[in-house]
Amino acid sequence: MVGAGRRQRAGASEDASARAARSPAEAAEGDDADFYEGRDLEALSDMPRYTSWILAPFRDHLAAARVIEVGAGIGNVAIHYVAATSETLLVEPAPNLHARLRDRVAGFRQARVLRGRLDQVPDADRAPGFDAALLINVLEHIDDDRELLIDLTATLRPGGRLLLFVPALPWLYGSLDAKVQHVRRYTADGLRAAVNGAGLEVERLRYFDVLGVAPWLVMGRILKRRDFDPGSARFYDKIGVPLTAFVERHMVPPLGKSLHCICRKPL
Repeated sequence: MVGAGRRQRAGASEDASARAARSPAEAAEGDDADFYEGRDLEALSDMPRYTSWILAPFRDHLAAARVIEVGAGIGNVAIHYVAATSETLLVEPAPNLHARLRDRVAGFRQARVLRGRLDQVPDADRAPGFDAALLINVLEHIDDDRELLIDLTATLRPGGRLLLFVPALPWLYGSLDAKVQHVRRYTADGLRAAVNGAGLEVERLRYFDVLGVAPWLVMGRILKRRDFDPGSARFYDKIGVPLTAFVERHMVPPLGKSLHCICRKPL
């Protein structure tokens, strides 16, 4: 689901169990450098409350806007916001995800899908600049995150917003992060420095999902699990998300499993 430079593209090898789990169609695509092996997208597809919670701070900047989402995956996020936009360009380089994304958003007149990387978006599609650019669980996959932020900033009109959601707390990095090819997890200061380095002004930067820290720590650091359990994901979506969202409506969390960031391109 990454727009440019996913670690897999840099040559990281996949394990034998991942190769064995491929469908015949995926196996035929397996030599493609943009192939995305992570199985996290299937688990996340059954978490509509979680996805809506992620999007909540971003919705005002997506409404009636011209939007580009880089690393759109199989459309888990797009289906929750595309209808409110004026136009959305969904960019996805992975061949095993692109077709599913295209089919999933086929009913939305606002959506266009491009298979490729951000630097392959035609100039005509960028002009006169997007109102908002969306990166949901993408930046952490990128070896050179600063380069991607600079390139994405260039697609925005002056005053446009970059809407970021990334995993937080480097000490939480564990087996689940490695499984889905995360290069890093971010601190708030580290993310601020990255977006400032791309010429963006931070308008909002806040930790997210404080109650999700403990389960991720247990599963990824202690038990060293390497698979996402769809049943556990559905349970957290039904019980954990409403509880944590309620808590965070009444307090600013001092830490969290992820970070929200809203950045503005100067006029």
